[in-house]
Amino acid sequence: MSFSKFSSMIGRLGAASAAVMAPAIAFAQDAAPAAAAAPVPDKGDTAFMFLSTILVLFMLIPGLALFYGGLVRAKNMLSVLMQCTIIGASIMLVWVIYGYSFAFGGSENAFFGGTAKMFLAGVTKDSTAATFSAGVVIPEYIFMLFQMTFAAITPALIVGAFAERIKFSAAVLFCLLWVTFVYFPIAHMVWDANGLLFGWGALDFAGGTVVHINAGVAGLIGAYMVGKRTGYGKDMMAPHSMTLTLVGAAMLWVGWFGFNAGSNLEASGGAMLATVNTFIATAAAVVSWSIVETFTRGKASMLGAASGMIAGLVAITPAAGIAGPMGAIVMGLLVSPLCYFFVSVVKNKFGYDDTADVFGVHGVGGLFGAIATGVFASASLGGIGYAEGVTMGGQVMTQIYAVIVTLLWCGIGSFILYKVVDIIVGLRVPVEAEREGLDLASHGEAAYHS
Repeated sequence: MSFSKFSSMIGRLGAASAAVMAPAIAFAQDAAPAAAAAPVPDKGDTAFMFLSTILVLFMLIPGLALFYGGLVRAKNMLSVLMQCTIIGASIMLVWVIYGYSFAFGGSENAFFGGTAKMFLAGVTKDSTAATFSAGVVIPEYIFMLFQMTFAAITPALIVGAFAERIKFSAAVLFCLLWVTFVYFPIAHMVWDANGLLFGWGALDFAGGTVVHINAGVAGLIGAYMVGKRTGYGKDMMAPHSMTLTLVGAAMLWVGWFGFNAGSNLEASGGAMLATVNTFIATAAAVVSWSIVETFTRGKASMLGAASGMIAGLVAITPAAGIAGPMGAIVMGLLVSPLCYFFVSVVKNKFGYDDTADVFGVHGVGGLFGAIATGVFASASLGGIGYAEGVTMGGQVMTQIYAVIVTLLWCGIGSFILYKVVDIIVGLRVPVEAEREGLDLASHGEAAYHS
């Protein structure tokens, strides 16, 4: 075959191949833009959310455990550490089995996330979750884990209300039931796009209703239903270690940056606003509580400063990425006198034994913060502003409605669940065990040895 004929044949084969491949080439060209448009998780945002998730875990263990542990008597220190540890670990398991689905399973129901993501069905290393910016996503795994740490720490907050007299089995069983029937539905209502309160336009940046009002109300009901500690009002029940309480409170403050800034879901200006507010609202509340104590008691106490620290963190949580810095300072200055009044006056007036003042600080601080968010979201006060057509009065009323729903759902649900647990295992340890201390009576070991 001559070279000219060979070249001619190759040319005809090339033309034929091009004709055959043309549809495939065209399809590939059409598909290329679509593939390029598929959202890819941002590595910086992913790393930021990983750090935030670990910080929230740090809030629970060791932060909250040491904070509550220091507030109880030495003979009950280890029992509080155990309750925080086992409750947190148990709820991590419950979260991946069905909790994530119940809260964020994609259901259009206003109260329930559905069962589509039970056992993490469909959640893979390639699935993504949206952030607040259009087109910006993070891996769904890290979103799931971040929300898991919220679910783990919230019921652990409750145990401070009835510490030193509840059965270990009762505390764990109640918290497992409580997250299932109270926390998961409220989380869905507030943070899922199909949720009831989300649809109303309620603002809760990082958990004023979901975490703090929820835990505070459950703690108050628990304090009443478990009953007062034996010898309450007669025996010395002062915190056994303010040193450990401050250590725990400081760990909570550090971890709270993950709690608040991480709720922005991306490392943007919104996260930095939440960081600024978490610093200064807390600082204002510490100073405010100390000033109030100086005028009312003549001395500022370390317990008061630590309480003010937590009160400020609680108050700014729903407004962290919403209020401006000056609004955050005002919120911090106002929340401490309010919480102090409930801790020192209202608790004594009604005679309930809330060991670590869960309701007085988390419940009251959460109520204040949730409603104040509606005020300090105003652009005229330095906030990020309201949705189009929404006024300050309208937003405040929406916040109040959200608070009422949370109070009713949590209050009624918690009361029923305490009754159920009391029937199944009983809520309270025997008087002899309480006098001995729960460290030895419930766990057979002691936090300290002489």
